[in-house]
Amino acid sequence: MSLREILNHRRAVRHFDPAKPLDAEVVKDCIEQATLAPTSSNLQLWEAYHVTDKKVMEQLSKACLDQLSTRSAQQIVVFVTRQSLYKQHAKAVLAEGIEEIKRNSPAEKQEKRIKKQTLYYAKLIPFIYSRGFGLWGLVRKVLAQGVGLFRPITRQVSESDMQVVVHKSCALAAQTFMLAMSEAGYDTCPLEGFDSLLVKKALHLPHDCEINMVLPCGIRLPDGVRGERFRIPFEEQYHRI
Repeated sequence: MSLREILNHRRAVRHFDPAKPLDAEVVKDCIEQATLAPTSSNLQLWEAYHVTDKKVMEQLSKACLDQLSTRSAQQIVVFVTRQSLYKQHAKAVLAEGIEEIKRNSPAEKQEKRIKKQTLYYAKLIPFIYSRGFGLWGLVRKVLAQGVGLFRPITRQVSESDMQVVVHKSCALAAQTFMLAMSEAGYDTCPLEGFDSLLVKKALHLPHDCEINMVLPCGIRLPDGVRGERFRIPFEEQYHRI
């Protein structure tokens, strides 16, 4: 399918065919494709939990308010954010970045570029992503507002702002997964209605991760799509300047 065909095919499917199982390896490949989605500073602070165990799926269905989409799902994929891993991921990205500079940058520019990368990932990222009961975010906010008096600067640097940044990156991965599933002929349903504590309990997740999206997966039944797709008129959303 073309991209437009994939976009048109993808719908939030709420009833899956119990007689049509999914190939877990195909679903796994779609999750791997999701790793190609962009993330802020390439930190990739998300993980996906691919659930095929029926007992765990029953627990997840209960956590998702026993919606039909989870009750009839063949498999479930849960995307979570892992902001607490920013130090490890920044270290890994920096190490690869330095090697990439050594491989591909002119010799006379390598030192300057490595220094810049090191400053960003070893100093700025830990400062921006650190948490401290909201206090670190307040300090960053005050600094940003002060610097912003003299030059442009990113102002959304509070702890809640950075939480949003991490969730946006995770959502990009989840969307990429849904499109990959659609291209494979499989269907999904992105859920917002769930008890996050019960989802964490079912998956034995650490306390410091957050649930971004629960995605029941399967192959749609005729009643799985609720009506024709509705969108706000494009003219109200598109602004050319």
